[in-house]
Amino acid sequence: MMIPALRELRSLLPNAQITLATSIWAQGLFSEAEYLDDLLIQDSRSFWSTVQQSRQWRNRNFDLAVIFPNSFGSAVVPVLARVPLRVGYATDGRKLLLTHPLPLPEWRSSKHEVFYYLNIVSELGRLFVGDDRMVSAEPDISLQISETLRIEGGVLLHTEGCTDTRPVIALCPGSINSRAKRWPAERYAQLADSLIEYLDAQVLLIGSPEELDVSLQVSRQMRNKPVMLTGKTSLAQIVSVLSNVDLLITNDTGPAHIASSLGRPTLVIFGPTNPLTTRPFSSAGEILRHPPDCAPCMLRDCPIDHRCMTAISPEEVFERTRLMMSGKLQFVTGSSGSALERNDKLKVVGH
Repeated sequence: MMIPALRELRSLLPNAQITLATSIWAQGLFSEAEYLDDLLIQDSRSFWSTVQQSRQWRNRNFDLAVIFPNSFGSAVVPVLARVPLRVGYATDGRKLLLTHPLPLPEWRSSKHEVFYYLNIVSELGRLFVGDDRMVSAEPDISLQISETLRIEGGVLLHTEGCTDTRPVIALCPGSINSRAKRWPAERYAQLADSLIEYLDAQVLLIGSPEELDVSLQVSRQMRNKPVMLTGKTSLAQIVSVLSNVDLLITNDTGPAHIASSLGRPTLVIFGPTNPLTTRPFSSAGEILRHPPDCAPCMLRDCPIDHRCMTAISPEEVFERTRLMMSGKLQFVTGSSGSALERNDKLKVVGH
């Protein structure tokens, strides 16, 4: 969801040396990004790692830190690194750590998170050139990967027994930060069997090691054997695999944004979260939702009967899948938005 903001940052400062400071798990998403010059990998949030990171930043002599996360800790490193300009939202008690603290936009809960991050770059444009045209720009959410990475994903699928003659459908039944976002495992199992038996599909189960338990629950309740990739792949490998699938069916998780940004048809089952702000922004993404009066609650665990998720049946998801696989729903990847023309020579770190 930050990708459009990074693209607009490049457009705003075309001659800047732009470095993205990110965790090692996200390296696979950005290693080939045309809007970045470099990655600075940060693998820990301990006190000593913060000190070490600040030294790395100081050695890079950054002129500007664009701080996208809201946390207090994300603003500490730029301060310790003595980056002269530090821009970000005045959240989590960090206003004094920023040279240009930005107020939270009033529309945050009613517009997609894409615009929340774009607004930071828009404010940069206003500060540098007195222009906020990027607010109305059409965001480009597309994720570009090399043909080499795409081929690697195909090879991995072939190694796991997948063929090119049958459709490949990936299921992501877990979620790391919320059990309430999970459509029941037994329903994923019923859906997976229907996909195999009626659509002749090859079904993959994907996810992080923390989601292996729920993938195993799905697998154990299936009549057919899925391809189990949960916990076996890096993020770069998941990107390469998703670039090869015919469809992803998932809860409100990271892979939903990755697959749809790759232009792959994606169906997201929504329950307690707000699709207005966190749905896949790409037009390749579809959502399925039957919200009760209590949704969106944004709770990590449902205190009642999980009715937002149990209202969605396997039959309904299968029928939507069948329509998407038959090409009756059209998907078009996003196009690039307008950009500001600038020639500033700055060294910028996005964090």
